[in-house]
Amino acid sequence: MLARPGYRRLFAARTVSQAGDIAQFTTIALLIYELTGSGIGVSGVALAEIAPVLLLAPLAGPLVDRLPRVQVMLAADLVRLVLAATLALWHSDVAVVYAVAFGLSAGAVFFNPAAGSVLPSLVTDDELVAANSGIWSAAVLSQIAMAPLAGLLAATAGFGWAFAVNAASFGLSAVLLRGLRAGEAPRPVTTANIWTQGLEALRLLRSDRLLRSLAVAQALAALSAGATSALLVVLAARQLDVTGAGYGLLLAAIGVGALGGPLLLSRLAAHVRDPRTVFGAFGLRGVVDLVLATVTALPAAVAALAVYGVGTSVGNVSFTSLLQSHVPDALRGRVLTAYDLIWHSMRLASLVLGGVLTDLFGIRFLFYAGGVLLLVAALAGLGAGPRSRAPGAIGPG
Repeated sequence: MLARPGYRRLFAARTVSQAGDIAQFTTIALLIYELTGSGIGVSGVALAEIAPVLLLAPLAGPLVDRLPRVQVMLAADLVRLVLAATLALWHSDVAVVYAVAFGLSAGAVFFNPAAGSVLPSLVTDDELVAANSGIWSAAVLSQIAMAPLAGLLAATAGFGWAFAVNAASFGLSAVLLRGLRAGEAPRPVTTANIWTQGLEALRLLRSDRLLRSLAVAQALAALSAGATSALLVVLAARQLDVTGAGYGLLLAAIGVGALGGPLLLSRLAAHVRDPRTVFGAFGLRGVVDLVLATVTALPAAVAALAVYGVGTSVGNVSFTSLLQSHVPDALRGRVLTAYDLIWHSMRLASLVLGGVLTDLFGIRFLFYAGGVLLLVAALAGLGAGPRSRAPGAIGPG
């Protein structure tokens, strides 16, 4: 895939931009904890990440479908460059940090669906899985490498330098995107307003059986994973009796499994965009949550989380590839942002409910409940039917 100039530029820009996102989130969380000394203060960073999706996704989707997508990505990177540079110079005020965190996440609301929508114009339909696997693997490697490096840079050189490096990553992404020639089809002229265009995508989600089943599964998965991922540290301490390095080992296991997922996908190439693969990945993660709720030995939990990472990789890449090929180009940006909206709104509900359920019934109950939700998400695929193109789609099936 990297032999293709267009894909190579998008791959590099997305990888650099995602590395910046990881560095930004890690550094801001450390900075807020230093400024406030409060867990609630750090939780506010997660809210600052989620709020822009809830507020701006209805606007971002229609704009991504109306404007040249490369230009949308370029504008998002330039805005985030300015915001990160501002934080490099002025990061002693909590209100400023929250405002910049909100703005950086808002940039991603426009950048990510534009990048996902433009990819099919750079590769053939049969190459989508390989293309998404490459971008996914680079993102996982960025998370593994950049999170500790960003923390180390903040601790040794200071927060200002850490945010300066973050700003530079967005600048480099913008430079790469300037040379990207996507060859997108001209957008049809429309007099419909933004809200009418957004409703068009929602009607498609409601009328298309596959998209409707995927939306239900996405909502249930977010309701499960929002709490279980955030409270894995509690499971490690209370049930596995490990903290620090032991918890880090659990996170590393997820990363190793996520890197192994694309290798499995290469062997399942003929079935990756079969809806059964997508929904099966939800079921695999549900089984792992049930195992985690049961085991008390660290090695067993590590092995289970490695399998969870594989399920996450297979699920995300196959989910994205299926949407990109199933949804017509004219609606792709709006549909992708609609799924982002579903994910983040249910994730927010999960974060609120997860803490309450853990305090009332214990951490095992939370993981049992999360596993059941994921298994129900897998069962939602029974109503999906065979893969077919959404109304209005064009190109190879």
